[in-house]
Amino acid sequence: MNLKQLEYFVRVAELGSFSKAALILNIAQPALSRQVRLLETDLRVTLLMRNGRGVVLTEAGQRLFDHSVGILQLMSRVREDIESTRGEPAGRIVVGLPPSMGRLLTLPLVEGFRRSLPKARLAIVEGLSTHLAEWISTGRVDVGLLHNPESQEALEFTPVLDEPLGMVSPAGAGPKRKVGAGATVTLAELTGFPLILPERSHAIRKLLETQAALAGHKLNVALEISSVQSILELVRAGYGHAILTPTALAASGQPEAFVLRKLTEPRLTSTLCLAVSAHKPSTPLSKHVLRLLRELILAAAETVPPTPPGRSHNKTR
Repeated sequence: MNLKQLEYFVRVAELGSFSKAALILNIAQPALSRQVRLLETDLRVTLLMRNGRGVVLTEAGQRLFDHSVGILQLMSRVREDIESTRGEPAGRIVVGLPPSMGRLLTLPLVEGFRRSLPKARLAIVEGLSTHLAEWISTGRVDVGLLHNPESQEALEFTPVLDEPLGMVSPAGAGPKRKVGAGATVTLAELTGFPLILPERSHAIRKLLETQAALAGHKLNVALEISSVQSILELVRAGYGHAILTPTALAASGQPEAFVLRKLTEPRLTSTLCLAVSAHKPSTPLSKHVLRLLRELILAAAETVPPTPPGRSHNKTR
């Protein structure tokens, strides 16, 4: 077993295909297959099972995959640490962003990274907070942004931003849509509106349902949609209302098409946290990226109006 074989195996497993992995790795497919077979022979187990759509991990393959990702990440950090002794941070870092922040932060993050870290390489992935937490724990992601993360022994969190949650409605919403005229909406009033929410594993969904249950209310969930952009399109079309933060609404690129009413009684907030592994030492590169992300998040929040304007939106009294 060697590092090159582990790298090949991980790439095949991630892509679910020998042919796709061969293209990415710039290696002939027969040579790639031979290296994986040598790994299986050495370990005396079957790591990958072929099906009509490619390959899937066996139970032994999943165990090796989890170990391999951590090993490769550790080797990358060793290289980064040694290279950093020559001066500015170098190496590769993977940043995980939730979809609501990806659209807002990706461009300034790439620009800031290239400007301040010319010798380093950046990769960005998007995923829900639950997925990002798992990826950080397994070493697939180095630094992540998570909404309302639950305490985990494997992760360390640094709160960066608290934002109020609000009900998002179309800007043209009137009496026919049963939208109140006030600038706020209580949790009790919220139960009277059809809501378009993410699935139950989503941080904001869990927060809403927990608070509603504690108050003896039941939410009217009309649709379950994962994508924030798709949720907003459905809201605009009149299929229901969303629950978002001002920053998430601003990231849509069309906040003027909606009205945002803050949730009150109780006031609900979403906390955005920076997350890293608790079991891996920080590097000069990861420290720099954490500082850069924090600066970009706070700068983005300052440019977001408290309540995006809408054609029928009343001013806060």
